[in-house]
Amino acid sequence: MPKMKSKRSACKRFKVTGTGKVSRRRNEMRHKLTHKSSKRKRHLSTEALVARVDEKRVKRLILA
Repeated sequence: MPKMKSKRSACKRFKVTGTGKVSRRRNEMRHKLTHKSSKRKRHLSTEALVARVDEKRVKRLILA
């Protein structure tokens, strides 16, 4: 039986931190940035953690 392939789209969207948590990028940073405040854009540019209830599902996609 061949090896399981990881889902490439998930690998591009998520990454596992050193402690085993899964980080993701925030949304709403593609266009229409002129009406958003600098503080809001700065906050949106940082990475966030995936919710604990979804971590298992995301890890299964990445580490398959």
